[in-house]
Order: sequence, then structure tokens, then C-alpha cells
Amino acid sequence: MPKQQEVIRKIVLDTLMRKAEADQYPSPTMLDYIESLLTEDDVWDYITLLVERIDEDYYPSIPMLQRLLRLAA
Repeated sequence: MPKQQEVIRKIVLDTLMRKAEADQYPSPTMLDYIESLLTEDDVWDYITLLVERIDEDYYPSIPMLQRLLRLAA
């Protein structure tokens, strides 16, 4: 990936990750965008975000659990 595209990808990913961290229930569309931008280096941060969201809810979101399980597969 050319350097400029990588910089833009990282800026967009960082922005979406901050928004998802701030939102108790990030939208599925936002999470889809994040997943489409992930590289191997970014996956752990995303897993951490999902685990924090799941851990904060007494009844965690089933779709969020499914996302986490897909990453674990």
C-alpha cells in the first residue's frame, strides 16, 4: 500500500476507533468500517475495544460477541 494511502487508512481507523470507544453502543456500520481497515498491527486494539464493551454490559450485545468470536476463529 502506498505511504499516502496507509496514512489516510490509519487516520480514518484511529478516528473511528475513538468514536467507538466513546459510544457505549457503536453502530454495526461503524464496526464494519473499522474491521475493513484493520491490519494485523491493529487487531489487538480492536479486540480490546470489543472486550471492554462486552465487559461493561450485564447483558452484552450478541452481535458484538459474534464479532469477537469471529476474530478468535
